[in-house]
Amino acid sequence: MSLSTNGEARAMVKASPSSNKTWVKMKQNYELYLFILPTVILYLIFKYYPMYGLQIAFKDFRASVGIWESEWVGFEHFIRFFESYNFWPIMQNTLSLSMLSLLFGFPMPIIVALMLNQMLAKRYKKFVQTVIYAPHFISTVVLVGMLHVFLSPNSGIVNHIVAFFGGEPILFMADEDWFRPLYVLSGIWQETGFATIIYLAALAGVNPELHEAAIMDGASKMQRILNVDIPGILPTIIILLVLALGNMMSVGFEKAFLMQSDLNYATSNIIPTYVYEQGIQKAQYSFSAAVGLFNSAINVILLVSVNRIAKKLTETSLW
Repeated sequence: MSLSTNGEARAMVKASPSSNKTWVKMKQNYELYLFILPTVILYLIFKYYPMYGLQIAFKDFRASVGIWESEWVGFEHFIRFFESYNFWPIMQNTLSLSMLSLLFGFPMPIIVALMLNQMLAKRYKKFVQTVIYAPHFISTVVLVGMLHVFLSPNSGIVNHIVAFFGGEPILFMADEDWFRPLYVLSGIWQETGFATIIYLAALAGVNPELHEAAIMDGASKMQRILNVDIPGILPTIIILLVLALGNMMSVGFEKAFLMQSDLNYATSNIIPTYVYEQGIQKAQYSFSAAVGLFNSAINVILLVSVNRIAKKLTETSLW
């Protein structure tokens, strides 16, 4: 008994210095912990505390009795969504919109940043940066309103150009075939400039001596971009690509909802708009929560999988 007691005491003695060191470090850097405390509190209140409501996805929620008293139904709502006739069209629309946005939208900031980095005229460079950054600060409502004005079949400038070349006016905003191109192109126009900031910051960290050595070896601008700039910002590209793929199912609700109409519903009905329709308009709270939870679960799986693949292939990852 005495030997075991002594062993436990020694273990406590060995464990206590590390815990004491942790508390000492926290006391020494308490300003930093106080600095992040508001953010932690906001996340706890607005991000983690509402998670208790996810249980309604597994219940037959009734507002009259509340969340805790509602009856458990298990995966009934998930099965209902998987077996509904809307499941595959909605998944196809969501994935198509996400993949097109990623395919055409993700490379654009990289290309623009590489081009701006090669500009020598500082005034012209600043002017271009200001012009391409500005659309980011336009609200989604205003952006969709601009689309309606410019693409109007009667007074829109685009249809005036089409008519000038002998074509017939096109109902862009009411045509289901035009919904995806308009969504993707408007997103590229609005977000490319702001996303360029990250890549310009990464390019600023590229060692200028590498460019000097490449110039001495007779490398052209294109060769320096391919062999110096791109490898230098490759870790940043990979991190942002992992984040983009992890949010692949999180297509922007606001713009899709504002652009949606009865005429383009076949291609504009995506998971976020479907959740809004079922949860807010039809008051099917449990069913809409199940659909939203399924969407979030897919995003988490994609994020973890892509991050693991990136870590194995490039040794660059989020964690």
